[in-house]
Amino acid sequence: MNVLVIGSGGREHALTWKIAQSSHLRNMFIAPGNAGTAQIGTNLDIDPMDFDGIKAAVLENEIEIIVVGPEGPLVAGISDYFTADPELKGVTVIGPNKHAAQLEGSKEFAKEFMVRHNIPTAKYKSFTRKNLNDAEAFLNTLKPPFVLKADGLAAGKGVLIIEDLQEALNELSSMVKDSKFGAAGNKVVIEEFLKGVEVSMFVISDGASFKLLPEAKDYKRIGEGDTGLNTGGMGAISPVPFVNQEFMEKVKNQIIIPTVKGLKADGIHYQGFIFFGLIKVAGDPYVIEYNCRLGDPETEVILPRIKSDLLHFFEGIASNTLSECDIEFDERTAATVIAASGGYPEKYEKGKRIHGLPQVKNAIVFHAGTSLKDGNVVTAGGRVLAVTAVGADLEDTLEKSYKAIQEIGFDQMYYRKDIGADLKKTTTKA
Repeated sequence: MNVLVIGSGGREHALTWKIAQSSHLRNMFIAPGNAGTAQIGTNLDIDPMDFDGIKAAVLENEIEIIVVGPEGPLVAGISDYFTADPELKGVTVIGPNKHAAQLEGSKEFAKEFMVRHNIPTAKYKSFTRKNLNDAEAFLNTLKPPFVLKADGLAAGKGVLIIEDLQEALNELSSMVKDSKFGAAGNKVVIEEFLKGVEVSMFVISDGASFKLLPEAKDYKRIGEGDTGLNTGGMGAISPVPFVNQEFMEKVKNQIIIPTVKGLKADGIHYQGFIFFGLIKVAGDPYVIEYNCRLGDPETEVILPRIKSDLLHFFEGIASNTLSECDIEFDERTAATVIAASGGYPEKYEKGKRIHGLPQVKNAIVFHAGTSLKDGNVVTAGGRVLAVTAVGADLEDTLEKSYKAIQEIGFDQMYYRKDIGADLKKTTTKA
């Protein structure tokens, strides 16, 4: 069958790489893709938000399955666009409809959903211009630090963690009144701070059943020791040592099953990936956030650990037979380290020529922000490459990842040298 992956980052390269291993695949297309996906399939120069352009490409190339990588098109309703068009009724979109995508598109929607279905999460309250004067009273019911979240999509930058009460009030005003995060901050969710260790969980669902995918831990801060500004993610590890069987059972019974059942109970048909951003507090899981797609760079470590045919799951969604599909994991460890542009996540330059890619051994290089220029691979984003290795254990895997990334170079390249270091010390008592 013919498959189209929408997006241009490391997540989309990893999806393309995994789907290409399927014997069911005939032709692979990526819109717009990057220099890495160009080695696997055909890149199409189409913006992921250009639904009419995507439709034309789908009809021209007889696409049967579309896999939507980023959240933007999902929150904007790409699935609804295809469902409503008679010419596209035979195409399966792997990704939820606009209503369901509000799990990620609106923090308040997600919080209300969790409260309604008794899914453990932090105490919260939402604020807009209308009730801004009530914020101080609510903040006084919480212990610092205070967590402020822009309700809408803010490119991963809409979450602030603040120690001082007055600073929190000032930032709240800046978000709501001064549009610090644009329209995404017209409404702000304030919630209690939960102290624990974070982990990312994933399922793929057809709206009735689900398949649990490998878990991962990612590293958001730009600096070593988890310091500095937040980024889209500087590395990831899978599996996660502190996710033991007891914790996993709690996650399934208290969070994943209630989420899938809750969506169905609310009349929301959900097909595609669900990302659960969790935190383990005193042995119990709480939901920090939902995403309506796979995480990045977590995708680059969970997909190499799935032995099963990913396209088979997508066919299962198309034919309502997902529950009959078997999933098998590679028990080894996967690690990815991000090579970023100098200056990221703030101002950085593009167009730097990347050297050493052919020299990389014993690792997979997923392209996150690259393009081709005059036959050369050059940088085209803040996060440029995700260098992934699979090994017998965490130490072996990290050694492979770091050895591979040292083969690569471009002007002002930066990467964290402590990915996974904290997990080497972790016990199951996290």
